[in-house]
Amino acid sequence: MLNRLSRHCFCTATPRPWLFVGLGNPGDKYKGTRHNVGFELIDAFAESEGISMNAVHCKAIFGQGFVDEVPVFIAKPQTYMNLSGESTGPLAAYYKLPLNRVLVFHDDLNLPCGVLRLHHKGGHGSHNGLKSVIDHFRGNREFPRLRIGIGKPPGQMDPKAFLLQKFNATAQERIDAALEEGVGVLKLLLSKGLTESARCFNREQKYKHIRLQTMPT
Repeated sequence: MLNRLSRHCFCTATPRPWLFVGLGNPGDKYKGTRHNVGFELIDAFAESEGISMNAVHCKAIFGQGFVDEVPVFIAKPQTYMNLSGESTGPLAAYYKLPLNRVLVFHDDLNLPCGVLRLHHKGGHGSHNGLKSVIDHFRGNREFPRLRIGIGKPPGQMDPKAFLLQKFNATAQERIDAALEEGVGVLKLLLSKGLTESARCFNREQKYKHIRLQTMPT
């Protein structure tokens, strides 16, 4: 299946493929934690598009399919968060994808819970998963990313402990809504391209940011 889809992807009549990578930690221990929202968005997108995540490839749980004729590879690295690049780098290399066709989903402490942002490029912002990806892209930061806001830890709470906690009921409702919005923008991206979809989506999310930033979770 991998070879068949790869051949199909690179014929001249077929749109260039995308690789979507969600960051997180493998295992039931981490399921539903704040640090795993990248995995959750991959799962939501796969379910929405009927893509089976039934393969292991380049140290990732892997699936592939087409969305309106656009080839899509989707992956959840199983290397643990801080080594995410060990999977993402080889996947991009295997399919000979330019980095502007590799979209990484990740949690973000600097956005209110449930707010998303789609960017063409950026730094790692002290996110160890992103840092690993950048390192395995030889320092190149010019790959798009979808930031999923999880809010800041309360009081003096250790951020590492906060990341590994599960959401309370209010926060989970926001995340569930955000995942639906994330699936929507991914479909828009595949049909309209990154620039147009980011412009429209980020404008909508800006208003959501203003509305949610002072509301407790």
